[in-house]
Amino acid sequence: MTGAGRPVRYGLLGTGYWAEHTHGAALHAHPDVELVGVWGRRPEAAEPLAARLGTRAYPSPDALFADCDAVAIAVPPDVQAPLAVRAAEAGCHLLLEKPVATTEDGARAVAEAVERTGVSAVVFFTLHFTRATGAWLAEATSRAATDGWTVGRAEWLSPVFAGSDSPYAASAWRRERGALWDIGPHALSVLMPVLGDVGSVRAVRGSGDTVHLILRHTNGTSSSAVLSHSVPAPGAGVSAEFRGAAGTATLPERGEQPADAFTRALNALAESVRTGVPHRCDVRFAQRVTEVLARAEADLD
Repeated sequence: MTGAGRPVRYGLLGTGYWAEHTHGAALHAHPDVELVGVWGRRPEAAEPLAARLGTRAYPSPDALFADCDAVAIAVPPDVQAPLAVRAAEAGCHLLLEKPVATTEDGARAVAEAVERTGVSAVVFFTLHFTRATGAWLAEATSRAATDGWTVGRAEWLSPVFAGSDSPYAASAWRRERGALWDIGPHALSVLMPVLGDVGSVRAVRGSGDTVHLILRHTNGTSSSAVLSHSVPAPGAGVSAEFRGAAGTATLPERGEQPADAFTRALNALAESVRTGVPHRCDVRFAQRVTEVLARAEADLD
C-alpha cells in the first residue's frame, strides 16, 4: 500500500458534514496518511473543504484516483457504488460508508470489482470500530457458539426528522430512503455477526419513517429491529441485546467521537492490505446487508 516509510496517499470523496468532520478529520490527523486531495460533486464546496484540510480540490474523481493509494468515500450510497467500482479499477483500496449501495445490483458490482481487481476494502460500520461497542460485539460473537443466544433485538431511534437541529436533517438521500437504509445497516451489523445470516425478513411501517423488522436467522434464532429518524428527542436512543442460556448481553454506551472510530477503520484497511486477510466488515458483508434491507423494503411495498 505504501513504499518503505511513505504515508498512504488518500483521496477523500465527499464534502458534507460527515465527510468533513469524520473522514476528513481522521485522515488529516493520521500520522501514516497523506491526504492528497478532495473531490466533490459541487466544486464550490470542495474548494473550501480542501483548504480547511490543508490539501487541494480535484476536478474529477478519476484524476484523484490516479494520485492515490486509497480513497475514503462519503457520498450518498448510490453515488458511492459506481465511484467505488471506478476507484477499484484504478487500483485504489477502498474505505466505504454503509450502506455500500441501496440496490442489490449496486452492492454486487462493488463486491465483484474488489474481487476482480484484488484491492482491499473496509466498510465503516461505526459500532465495529468504536472501542467499547467493538469489543462487546467481538465478545458476543465469540460467545455465540458456546452460550447459544436465542433471540436478539436492536433499536435505533433518532430525532433527525423530528424537529432536531441535526446536520443530517437536510440530507436528500436520507429523506428519500429513510431510517431503513440509513440506520438499518447499523442494526444488521450488530445482529448478523452474532446470530448468523438472515433467512427471512418481514417489515412493517410505523409513524414517519419508522420501520419494524422481524428477522429469522438461518440457524433458527430470531431477532427484531426498530428503526426511526422520526422519534422526538426525549424518546430517542440506541440499544441492543442478546438473550440466551448464559443470560443477557447489552450493548454498552459509545463514549468517543466518530472520527476516532474512523481512525481505527483506516488502521483496519491498512492491516487488510498488509496481510491480504479481509476484514469482517468487508464488501461481501456489506453486500449481504444491502440484500437483507432490499428484501425488507420489498416487503414494505
